[in-house]
Amino acid sequence: MRDLFNRSRPNLDSVRQIKQLFSEQFKLTETTTLSVAELNCHEPECPPVETIVTARHADGTVLDWRIPKPINKVLPQDIKLLKTK
Repeated sequence: MRDLFNRSRPNLDSVRQIKQLFSEQFKLTETTTLSVAELNCHEPECPPVETIVTARHADGTVLDWRIPKPINKVLPQDIKLLKTK
């Protein structure tokens, strides 16, 4: 599906799966809000597209993780390789 700026949108099932896998792996509580975003980068040092997952905890702390691929290509193995911060 395309959005207003003719960009393709991530598959909602992929976003849900990423949130579920993060919640399980990092034992996030129901009061933690997870955001999943796909960003395009035009800087020479960064991947062209990356997935950013942000966890906002009830106590105000914020953690984020970066996966150097589009949301629709993130695999469970990619998430398993991430560390708790």
